[in-house]
This record gives sequence, C-alpha cells and structure tokens, in this order.
Amino acid sequence: MTTTPPLVVSRNPADPTETVAQVQAAGAFGAADAVERARAAQPGWLRGGAAARSTALASIAAAIESAADELAALAVREVGKPLAEARAEVARTAAIWRYYAQAPYEPAGAVHETAAGAGLLLTRRRPHGVAGLITPWNFPFAIPSWKAAPALAAGNAVVLKPAPEATACALRLAEIVQQALPERVFTVVPGGAAEGGAVVSAADAVSFTGSTEAGQTVARAAAARGIPVQAEMGGLNAAIVLPDADIAGAAAHLAAAIAGFAGQKCTATSRVIAVGAAADPLREALAEALRAIPAADPADPATVCGPLISERAREQVSGAWAGLSLLAGGTVHDGPGWCAAPTLAEKVPADHRLLREEVFGPLAALLTADDLDDAVRLTNSVPYGLVTSVHTADLDAALHGLDELDTGMIRINAPSTGVDFHLPFGGTKASSHGPREQGRAALEFYTSSRTYTLSPAKTM
Repeated sequence: MTTTPPLVVSRNPADPTETVAQVQAAGAFGAADAVERARAAQPGWLRGGAAARSTALASIAAAIESAADELAALAVREVGKPLAEARAEVARTAAIWRYYAQAPYEPAGAVHETAAGAGLLLTRRRPHGVAGLITPWNFPFAIPSWKAAPALAAGNAVVLKPAPEATACALRLAEIVQQALPERVFTVVPGGAAEGGAVVSAADAVSFTGSTEAGQTVARAAAARGIPVQAEMGGLNAAIVLPDADIAGAAAHLAAAIAGFAGQKCTATSRVIAVGAAADPLREALAEALRAIPAADPADPATVCGPLISERAREQVSGAWAGLSLLAGGTVHDGPGWCAAPTLAEKVPADHRLLREEVFGPLAALLTADDLDDAVRLTNSVPYGLVTSVHTADLDAALHGLDELDTGMIRINAPSTGVDFHLPFGGTKASSHGPREQGRAALEFYTSSRTYTLSPAKTM
C-alpha cells in the first residue's frame, strides 16, 4: 500500500500566520526517480560542449539579476532574512553563476611525457554524472547556487533537495535555472529527511550543508556507497581581540557577526575572546554595540537582526542564555515574529552548552584570555573549526594566529562572516567532511581525474 507524501509548508518567520509555500513532498520514490531522470539527461548536457554550458550559466546570472528585487523580497518573507542582506545574497548569487560560467573553458587535464619511449600520458577530469545537493534554509539562493553552478559547469546534472523552510526560494530559483537548461538537467525535490536520504542513495556525488548530525549521517551513507561526498556542518566560531586592536572597530565587526541575520550563519561569531587589557574596554564597547541592534522587521532596509527561523529555534536560543550573566539582550519579541534580542553573556561555565554546541542564534559568550597562546588554546578547545577572526594591529600576532589556529578559515581585522565565494570554503574537525567547496575546489570535487596512456600502434 502506498501513502501520499506529506505537504511541505514554509511560513514567514516575521508573521507565522502567513504561509509562503505549501507543496507536495516528492517522496523517497519521487526523489530517486528524479535522480534517474537526471542521469538520463546528463550525457546530452555534457556533449553539448563548453560554449553551451557557459552560455547557459551566464544567462542564469543575467536572469537572477533581472529578478533581484523579487528574489530578495521572497527571501525576506520565507526565511526572515533582513532586506539589506537578502539583496546582497541575490547579488552574490548572480556573481556565482557568472564566475562559474567561465569554468567550462578551463583546462580539463594535462599532458605528460612518458617515462620511456614514444607516446603520451594524459590526465583528464570528467563529471561524476548526477550531483545530489542537500541545502539549508539560511542562504536559500547562494548555497544551492555555489553547489549547482560548478556541478553544471563541469557537465553534471543536478538534483537539489532544499530545506523545507526554503521551499519557495528553491522552486523559484529552479524556474530561473531550468529556463536555460535542457529538461531534467536541474531538478528540485521538495521534502525532508526521506527525500534527502533517497537522493544520497541514488546520486553519483553528494554535497551537503546543514547540521552536524545530519551531515555525519549523509557522509556515512555516501561513504558506504563509495561516492564522493562533502559535508559542511556546524561552527562554534571565535573572535580573538588583542589589546592593540581598534576596540571600537572590533566591537562593530563582532556585533555584526553575532547579530546579523539573527546569528543564523555557520560563520557567525558565538565566542568572543578578549586578551589581557582588551577585556574591559571590549566588554563595554561590544555590549553597547549589541544593545543598539534591535530585533526588528526584516522587510525594513535598516534591520540587521530579524526573526529566528521558527518558534523552536527561538526557544533553543532563549534556553541557552537562561541562568547566565547577561551584558546585553536576553529578551524575546512580544510581536508576532519569532524574534530574540542580540545577547552577550559573560562568566559562562566551561561546561555550558554555549561553549560546546552551535546554538545558531544572536547569542555569544564573552571570554577572557591571559595572552595570545591562551586565546588560541580556548579557540581550539571546541569540537568545531570553521572560521576564526583575529583583531590586532600586530602582524606577528596575526601570523601566529594563521599558524596555530585549528580552523579552516581565518579572517584578520574582519568579521567571521562574509567569506569570498571564489576561494575554498570549509573547516576542520566537526565543521567539515571531505573536499572543500567554492572556488576552483568545487570544480575538482564535481569531477574525477582519469589517466590515459597513448602508445603508438606497432606495425608488422
């Protein structure tokens, strides 16, 4: 007996009475069927050649730019992204497609001399077939794009399983992308864990971004099948502030990285480590900066911190600050949206969950360190290692941070958020599994290397 897959429903986090999307889930069989149909379409996409792929990706970039206002407004409604950030995400999304539109013309291999005798040795990178993409809700256009664009540029077909909370954004992106591509080369399968599991069980390569628990499950399943997998997971990112830093500038960067989009970024700052004499001035400056950022309507262009994605998410954040000594925030919104004020806690016990788990909200712990070595030790003491920001005027200290920090990305005198899409993205420990994504690293992930030996035919 077959059962009808459930409905996928997404709501406006700023006004939960508004339903933004309500569609039928694809179901596990539907997701697996989408992969098989994509597999049948992929050879034609590859054989179409570099010019066709480049032209298609460039046209997608142009179409995204043309629909920029509409897409930004949709991100505001569906995931509560503040309007200024939503506009920036859409602009970045178009830039990502344009960047990878040049990739089909890049060299796909190399020619080598043989060790002895006549002939040639060649290496050549070829697409895997169908790339299965499982993406979160917090960057509903950019993350699917920085996975799909390089996969398509390399000649793969794509099946995207977006987070349920970003269903409308994914379907609208698909409408734009599909207009430039042959049928079935890019498919969206709405749904949840069942659809995601089906994609992982059928695709030829898998790229995942989301929670650590789900990412580890995906990585194990893909590894058991022997297919390439990358998983970008949690972060518990630290910002180190040294006594010689520009305290006012550092506080502004930290406040933006804590409160921006209600802290719902894997690169958000959740631990602030003040070194030595920086402790007192940073304590006051950062608390003041966070108190000046209200949780507000995401449709207002001035808003920095909008609502959390769900009521449950807000409960997790408020539960994490319960009982702590707070320097700012610690309140939830009385209005209809799922808002929580940007919050800074101090004197947090070493075994508190805020120092061990990713809370994913506008909440950070202020810690102190005796010196830079102590700060590095604190930074490295957690299970995650995605990104660290270091604030200092001392080049030696900056280089020390570059050498000693066990994180995949390090930003000097800049917020932990806002990384560049043309460079490799990823972390260490529980933050990432498998090869890096974005930049040229993505093109390597979505292809496999083959070695050819060409020897002259012998004549009788």
